[in-house]
Amino acid sequence: MKPLEKLLKKPGSHLPARPSAAPGPAPGQGSGPGARRQSLSRPPASPEEPAGPAGPQPGGEGRWLELRPPEAPLRSPEEPSPGGDRDRDRDRDREPPSPEPPPAARCCCCGCGCVPAAPAPPERLLAALLERLPAGGAHGRGCGAESLLDDIVLTHSLFLPTERFLQQLHQQYPWGARRAVGGPPPRWEEGAGLRRKRAVLAVLLHFLETYKGLLQEEESAGKVIKELYLLIMKDTSLYQDLEDEILKLHQLVETVELKVADETPPPNKQVKPLFRHFRRIDSCLQTRVAFRGSDEIFCRVYMPDHSYVTIRSRLSASVQDILTSVTEKLQYSEEQSTREDALILVTMASSGEKAVLQPSEECVFTTLGINSHLFACTRDTFDSLVPLPEEIQVVPGDTEIHRAEPEEIANHLTAFHWELFRCIHELEFVDYVFHGERGRRETANLELLLQRCSEVQHWVGTELLLCESLGKRAHLLKKLIKIAAICKQNQDMLSFYAVVIGLNNAAISRLRLTWEKLPGKFKNLFRKFENLTDPCRNHKTYREVLAKMKPPLIPFVPLILKDLTFLHEGSKTLLDGLVNVEKLHCIAEKVRTIRKYRSRPLCLELEASPSQLQTKAYVRQLRVIDNQNLLFELSYKLEPGSQ
Repeated sequence: MKPLEKLLKKPGSHLPARPSAAPGPAPGQGSGPGARRQSLSRPPASPEEPAGPAGPQPGGEGRWLELRPPEAPLRSPEEPSPGGDRDRDRDRDREPPSPEPPPAARCCCCGCGCVPAAPAPPERLLAALLERLPAGGAHGRGCGAESLLDDIVLTHSLFLPTERFLQQLHQQYPWGARRAVGGPPPRWEEGAGLRRKRAVLAVLLHFLETYKGLLQEEESAGKVIKELYLLIMKDTSLYQDLEDEILKLHQLVETVELKVADETPPPNKQVKPLFRHFRRIDSCLQTRVAFRGSDEIFCRVYMPDHSYVTIRSRLSASVQDILTSVTEKLQYSEEQSTREDALILVTMASSGEKAVLQPSEECVFTTLGINSHLFACTRDTFDSLVPLPEEIQVVPGDTEIHRAEPEEIANHLTAFHWELFRCIHELEFVDYVFHGERGRRETANLELLLQRCSEVQHWVGTELLLCESLGKRAHLLKKLIKIAAICKQNQDMLSFYAVVIGLNNAAISRLRLTWEKLPGKFKNLFRKFENLTDPCRNHKTYREVLAKMKPPLIPFVPLILKDLTFLHEGSKTLLDGLVNVEKLHCIAEKVRTIRKYRSRPLCLELEASPSQLQTKAYVRQLRVIDNQNLLFELSYKLEPGSQ
């Protein structure tokens, strides 16, 4: 089990784990101060509670792309039948009216009666899409072609690797016939050939618009795009009608900055700060930018005596690469690295849980827990590893939350989480659930947001349990409920959910004396929040509230992953070699909701005063206790007799 999966399955964490097996049902649980909330990583308990969009069910009930040839040669309406009008009238009286196509044979995008030709394997799906795109090219698509194009571009990695998808697109571009010098163009280029070129160009444009920076991590796919781009550029002088599309293509290729084998990486590449790196104020105040696998970061790797070395590494670096950098820093000799005292890389959580990482594992930085660290040691010293002292020792005292106003903290939470949400590429949701061929390196931004959600949950409990005075603790509880209310008003449902779940932690809900001092108005308000986050009937209340909101908004991201997991486990992608187009459509629809949430910019008025900057730094670098046993110890010290 990978470190992030263990983190997501800890008590109090309501984030969905990666789907390694079909998840089982979870019984509903009541809400209240002493009740634990149901895990969001599980699908609904019964068929009466469907999860998310109504997707195709196992057994192949979804619509499958089926292309059927006509039973007889097509005839023009003006062409008379061989038997004349008399035969035609007799046939019309004898034959029953032809029924409409069954629902499973209708167009999967718009439900119209158009039916494509024989059953299509994955290799045929792209050709069928190109046949659907009309002569208008990228604009004026009809009959659901635009939706089908977006569905296939978003979800093609489920049944076809990106490189093969682009190679097939390259093969579909007609380029064999060229006009003779000084002569007219061949007839096929005026008709079918030109239409096919327009269709290929439309697919390529949409592909580049969707993927953008992700293609920088796929050099093989970038080379295919370069070849197809150069092929299209040769036609600029032949087809003036393609001028606008080709100009747009040229701009996209320049924007994407595709890599080729002979290009050298840019010098002096900037190192990006990752979460919790040295807790530097200047780093945490910077606007967050999207991470890619080739980005370089600084990282501390600790020794058994808690000394450390700082290395500079790629985000997608393997464990072996990290160990190589560590041995160079420690000036290990080659003989030492090959003997039994060779270094191994270990993840150590604040609870003392540790795991050895395999040399082939990649992207380990984004899979670390909140207070987890990397240790390099020999196998002989593995058993002696202990967490860092600052992760074990707890120092009670007032923090920034006691000074700042609830509005300030809530607004900075929303602003920071909006930055993180904007950094996530929409395809990361597909890769995270469906294990696309691009692997874990393209889900780094999503994993960082999930870590942040868990961090806010533990932050709520940490601040309350480090407050020793009963009066201050009750006042802080009231302030946290206010923060949740303001986050909901800001349409930041991620922060809202995290705060409410944090208050429902068993170590907090057992503090009877603290909850009794809470004013009745806030008790009723928190009860409403519990009802809103109640997972009963597949989060029906939350979904209804979310449906009434208009962008910009930040959804509770773990629930989106749960819906995608349901779609993945509830239906097959391929059946008898045919692609389940309806499943692709349902997945793409869920991804398109994320586009809608981010379709407008977030506007919050945040001052730049020193006190505001101090609050901003506090919110972006939360100090939390993620050890549930330690939280319970603090809770029993504060109120030993509470139940």
